[in-house]
Amino acid sequence: METVKLTIDNKHIEVPKGTTILQAAKQAGINIPTLCYMNLPHLDQEHKPGSCRVCVVEIPGRRTLVPACATKCTEGMEVLSHSLRAINARRTVVELLLSDHPKDCLVCPSSGNCELQKLSITMGIREINSVENAAISTYRKDASPSLLRNMDKCVMCRSCETVCNEIQTVGALSAVNRGFMAVVAPAFEQDLTDSPCTFCGQCVAVCPTGALTAVDNTFHVIRALADPTKYVVVQTAPAVRAALGEEFGYQPGTLVTGKMVAALRALGFNKVFDTDFAADLTIMEEGTELLDRITRHLNGDKSVHLPILTSCCPAWVNFFETNYPDMLDVPSTARSPQQMFGSIAKTHMANKLGVKRENMVVVSVMPCLAKKYECQREEFKVDGNPDVDYAITTRELAHLIKIGNIDFKSLKDEDYDRPMGESTGASVIFGVTGGVIEAAIRTAYEVFTGKKLEKVEFHELRGMEGIRTATINFDGTDIHIGIAHTLGNARKLLDGIRKGMYNFHAIEIMACPGGCIGGGGQPLHRGTDIVLKARMEAIYKEDFNKPIRKSHENPEIIKLYEEFLGKPLSEKSHKLLHTHYFSHPKQ
Repeated sequence: METVKLTIDNKHIEVPKGTTILQAAKQAGINIPTLCYMNLPHLDQEHKPGSCRVCVVEIPGRRTLVPACATKCTEGMEVLSHSLRAINARRTVVELLLSDHPKDCLVCPSSGNCELQKLSITMGIREINSVENAAISTYRKDASPSLLRNMDKCVMCRSCETVCNEIQTVGALSAVNRGFMAVVAPAFEQDLTDSPCTFCGQCVAVCPTGALTAVDNTFHVIRALADPTKYVVVQTAPAVRAALGEEFGYQPGTLVTGKMVAALRALGFNKVFDTDFAADLTIMEEGTELLDRITRHLNGDKSVHLPILTSCCPAWVNFFETNYPDMLDVPSTARSPQQMFGSIAKTHMANKLGVKRENMVVVSVMPCLAKKYECQREEFKVDGNPDVDYAITTRELAHLIKIGNIDFKSLKDEDYDRPMGESTGASVIFGVTGGVIEAAIRTAYEVFTGKKLEKVEFHELRGMEGIRTATINFDGTDIHIGIAHTLGNARKLLDGIRKGMYNFHAIEIMACPGGCIGGGGQPLHRGTDIVLKARMEAIYKEDFNKPIRKSHENPEIIKLYEEFLGKPLSEKSHKLLHTHYFSHPKQ
């Protein structure tokens, strides 16, 4: 490999040819501040527009400063990353950004997590001497079920545009206008709900300011908890337990399941349940549907639609409804675990507890912003009453715990309430890419072959590659599997299916990087792959330590079918646990 030698702040380093100054400085342990730069190594994506100029450095002999993120190292180059000239220029750049930025930090949703705010603090900026510009408050605010858009706070870093258009290939955001009026907004100045937006929330995860934030349901939950006429239950998704600790100083990948349950109980929830229970239920329904289609296909039924596509991810569901209206009969009709839980909670569980449906409030804690949108869909309501009332994110739960003045680290571990707190290792791995299909295979293999599956780990289904394929042998019958995470990779797979390029029996798709562990509602990590890998390891660790690791062996699931549902794909289970899809193509 060809290399170049250079010095940065008098440190002699050698880097591969083509390395940028910013990358070289990081290798040398030198911090150069950035705002518009974003590195997503797990997606093989680097966003370096050099537009904000916060990372400018001095190269002696050159007339102008250069952006470190977009300037490649050359042989013998000398770089001064913190010369007085560079520091002064950075401060001027940040002051100019602040001169055209709202000063509502006390009430801004991103306060405390704002990169612009951190830069201002680091540089000691306490007043803006330049004249305030008139562009503030000229843009309307835009709300959706999941996201809030405030373009007065846009600094044109265009990170959201890169994620939306290049990684997710959704195409909901683009740059408009020039100069101080330049922002990133939905095409043709549409509302987010009218745009192709899938509410995946990846734009929120990379926005360095408060231009894009999540809809906050925290105080809706507080009001419900304070209402003595309401019976409030909560469910927690598998990916939340592997990330919540980060908000309280734990290392990424630290499992805090027991403390999370204790905190929710301390907040006043009447019951604390596990979405993993509903994930096991999802496998029973979706797995049975998969086996039904495969069996009919093997028996020569030409009307069977294969491959079957998983339907757990609401951003993915929204994506295929928008972009592939001709393929609505291909995905599984099984609802997501969140919605299966809500449906069972407000029917079977409510009856057992003697609580009227309208008096039960179901709250879900999710790593995902699209879950907020999902629980508001009309097909998941009964006479206007939603199966799931409120979805809050991992970040919102952390905020709720802090509002409640709960010392999270001192809490003793507690267990979920039963029966909807009983779960298996198969359900836990729903939180990572490849986990849903691996969980389905564990059950489908035994039902299809009638033989016991001794080795439940399918490492060929795991990993962080954007698109993965595997063939699982069902005692002589090969089952071809496809897996994709991020919607850009999903598009590649579906376009291939349209063209007849693939011969899959089943495909799992997750909208977010790494699956739910990288959801838009998780603690912000700005694309750090180390964080995602740590969360993934934590999920597989919890699976490994579970006494039961196959969904069909969950005793509470077995009991639910015996007492209430009958059997998978029965008339009752189809009514309560399945759904249908709608064509709504958008421009």
